[in-house]
Amino acid sequence: MIVQDVINHLETYAPLAYAEDFDNVGLLVGDKKNTVTGVLVTLDTLEAVVDEAIEKNCNLIVSFHPIIFKGLKKITGKNYVERVVLKAIKHDIAIYAIHTALDNHVNGVNDIISNQLGLQHKKILIPQKQTIKKLTTYVPKDEAEHLRTALFTAGAGSIGNYSNCSFNTEGTGTYNGNENANPTKGDIGKTHYETETKITVTFAKHLESKIVSTLLKNHSYEEVAYEIITLENKNQNIGMGMIGTLETPMAELDFLKYLKEKMNTEAIRHSQLLNKPIKRVAVLGGSGSFAINAAKAAGADIFITADLKYHDFFMAEKQIVLADIGHYESEQYTKNGLVAHLTKKFTNFAIILSNINTNPVKYF
Repeated sequence: MIVQDVINHLETYAPLAYAEDFDNVGLLVGDKKNTVTGVLVTLDTLEAVVDEAIEKNCNLIVSFHPIIFKGLKKITGKNYVERVVLKAIKHDIAIYAIHTALDNHVNGVNDIISNQLGLQHKKILIPQKQTIKKLTTYVPKDEAEHLRTALFTAGAGSIGNYSNCSFNTEGTGTYNGNENANPTKGDIGKTHYETETKITVTFAKHLESKIVSTLLKNHSYEEVAYEIITLENKNQNIGMGMIGTLETPMAELDFLKYLKEKMNTEAIRHSQLLNKPIKRVAVLGGSGSFAINAAKAAGADIFITADLKYHDFFMAEKQIVLADIGHYESEQYTKNGLVAHLTKKFTNFAIILSNINTNPVKYF
């Protein structure tokens, strides 16, 4: 098993195509061809975490947050980022960061929070745009079934709870090959008329290269006519935040106590309480002030996130309770979810949960 094998699995689970543009995800340090001796999973990659990896014979660290976020012009060990990179390189330890690719996954960070709180009827709070594409192509009628099946197998044609979705129309295609052509149907220099099926399927954007490759491999024409466009439809399985409901409504103070216990946080900063029961709960791990209006629009009674500033709390406007539970606290169970996921896939070497608490914030 090499580093690339683990990466392939992680990127099938949470494709990097859905990470935010500002983010720095993927393999940050190390050689993807190295044989894996063990995997250490952490929220943050600090020097102590690299030391833990060395002690436990793990040469791959899977980190939620990227240790390298901005460009490094020098690596001299003058700050904690450079020291981590230097130590990892010295000990031949690879570092992989998944961050917002997992934030945007339907079974990622916010699903983990929602499950921790026992939320039901969960759905994405802010579905990501421009993640669905549409392929249109034309194929001889007698080859249409074969091509459709190949495209479905490659992942095209899935819409929500449905698979093998396509739209098909029949018509007549024409072409005239010149002296350099090698047509599979018809003769050079003569206009050929072929009864064709127009096939249209949608697919997730991270599958584009695989879909095009499948199309070209399974189409008989020398020159394959096709077009791909990006749809404006929202993807209900990709996006930031999540909203769900409690099985039984709770009084505000009771819910805050419940939240404090379930999310293992020492303090909750919150906006004015509204003296109404909490039933509909929105969550967004990490810095989530940008989603306040989305939580309000979704009818949430409370929005749980982190890193809210003073003026952010005014945005509650007596419509919602805003609860800041801390950045680390909101994402702390993410590494447990990653360990559980990787352990199911890889059983021939250790997947180890880091026992280092990387929270830089302390409470008095």
